[in-house]
Amino acid sequence: MRSRIPVILLACGSFNPITNTHLHMFELARDHLHQTGQYQVIKGILSPVNDGYGKKDLAAAKHRIAMARLALQTSDWIRVDTWESEQETWTETVNVLRHHHDELLRSPPRKEGAKSGKASWRSPAVVPELKFLCGADLLKTFQTPNVWKSEHIQEIVERFGIVCLNRPGYDPLRYISESALLTRYQHNIHLVEDWKQSETSATQIRQAIRQGKSVKYLVPDSVIAYIKEHNVYPEE
Repeated sequence: MRSRIPVILLACGSFNPITNTHLHMFELARDHLHQTGQYQVIKGILSPVNDGYGKKDLAAAKHRIAMARLALQTSDWIRVDTWESEQETWTETVNVLRHHHDELLRSPPRKEGAKSGKASWRSPAVVPELKFLCGADLLKTFQTPNVWKSEHIQEIVERFGIVCLNRPGYDPLRYISESALLTRYQHNIHLVEDWKQSETSATQIRQAIRQGKSVKYLVPDSVIAYIKEHNVYPEE
C-alpha cells in the first residue's frame, strides 16, 4: 500500500435524509479504487448541501447534518463536513471541491498509523488526491442544458477526477461517449458497479416516513429515532 496514491473521496448532496445507500456508496467506491492497485482511500467527506439549494421538501441543514453525524458514528473513515451548508447561500460543487483541495494543501492528513515526527502525507509529493464521488444520475445531468457550466465540468474531471457509482436505469458509459469533454478525460472517471444492484432513494424514504411506513434497515436506527424525535418529515 505504500506505493499507492492516497485519495480522499468527497460526496456532495442533499442527504435528505442520509440512507444506508449513501453510506454504502463510499464503501463500494473505496473497494473499487483499492482493487485497481493504484490507490489507497484514506478518508471520506460527506458535504450536505446549503439550505439555499431550494429543493422541494429539503429539511433544514441542521437536521441533515445531525442525521449524517448519527449515521456515521460507526464509520472510522468518513466524516461530515459543514462548510458547504454554512455558506450564506448555495455553493456550486466545483467551489466545494476547491475549498477542500485548498484545505488539503494547507494541512494534509498524516499517514495512517504514523507517529509524530515520522513520515506522513504532509510531504508535497504525496498530498492526497481529492476525487468527487457521485452516482450515475448526477453524471447524466452533465448533459442537461443550463445545469452545469462546461468549464466547471472540465475542472472537476481534469483537476480532481470522478468516482461514479452506476445505478439501475442509467448508462454512464453512454454519457461519457456522448460528451467530447468527458471522453477526453475518461481516464480520470472511475466507474463503479454496485454489485447489490438495488437502491432506495431518499425521496422514497421521505415518502414512506410521511405515510407512516417502516424504513428500518434502509436508514440507520439512530437516524430513524432522530426523525421521529424532531418530526423532520411530518406524516401526511
